[in-house]
Amino acid sequence: MINFQYSRAADVADAILLLTAHPGAKLIAGGTNLIDLMKKNVEQPSWLIDISRLPLRKIEETADGGLRIGALLPNSDLAYHPLIEQRYPLVASAILAGASAQLRNMASVGGNLMQRTRCAYFYDTATPCNKRTPGSGCSAIDGLNRNHAILGTSAACIAANPSDMSVALAALGALVHIAGPSGERTMALTDFHRLPGDTPHIDTNLDTAEIITAIELPRRGFAHNYSYLKVRDRLSYAFALVSVAAALELEGNAISEARVALGGVAHKPWRSFEAEAALRGQAATVEHFSHAADLLLQGARASAHNGFKVELARRAIVRTLMQAASATPQSQAHKKIA
Repeated sequence: MINFQYSRAADVADAILLLTAHPGAKLIAGGTNLIDLMKKNVEQPSWLIDISRLPLRKIEETADGGLRIGALLPNSDLAYHPLIEQRYPLVASAILAGASAQLRNMASVGGNLMQRTRCAYFYDTATPCNKRTPGSGCSAIDGLNRNHAILGTSAACIAANPSDMSVALAALGALVHIAGPSGERTMALTDFHRLPGDTPHIDTNLDTAEIITAIELPRRGFAHNYSYLKVRDRLSYAFALVSVAAALELEGNAISEARVALGGVAHKPWRSFEAEAALRGQAATVEHFSHAADLLLQGARASAHNGFKVELARRAIVRTLMQAASATPQSQAHKKIA
């Protein structure tokens, strides 16, 4: 049994004070990831700070026509919110492709960004893992690494980020609103998660005693030409081998704006501004989408058991972009592979 203290934060400022006073503390809202980690002894917080009752569940219009989403809004509420379904269906599609309905009902928007990798070695405290114990080694590199990353890896870690929602948010250019002892700040979602480098135990650029208060979606939602494809081993309750969030704006058959992000292939949602720039002004064709896929996957490095992911990702990128171009979003019924 892990001994820990428990406090319920009265407001955001109180949560920050508690985090500052207890460096080993963890925030808990839905608990869909943290409780599992505590059961496995992967996380052993000295203090739990309950933020589940903070008033951070609203969806509000921003001055520039976007949406500000409270960090404690449940994933299900976000996916089925009328403004999300109408203006940001890519986000709804990504959320509904993840986990189970029960977990989506409990999981919060901010918690989704903070969830940790599902690498089996990370969960197995009997094996070395640099994410659990820095400097102990990475068991996955020479182990069973079929589900692991092929982009942005390091000699210290090849774990993949498990979030579906984050992939769509990265593609749309979402912002993360953060509050901490030094005040409030805003960070691009693409800068929020970190690549492993030599510090794989640090998942995000969130500072000590900081808390996510909201996610902001920009005005441009790509509500017509979008698609989210998640390729996985089984249709339900499985993490992505490869996922792709694609969004286009078209003038006839010419691409005026393009967004593409990948999941299941890196320690963070993977977005290439170079690939997106290469698509602008081009016709929406397989050839141009294949070139974009090559740019997205440049530098890909496979391990012993996940070499298939490179070609799988390339085909998934092209397929998702074609679906976005034809305004035929991926059906939930066609995401299982043999």
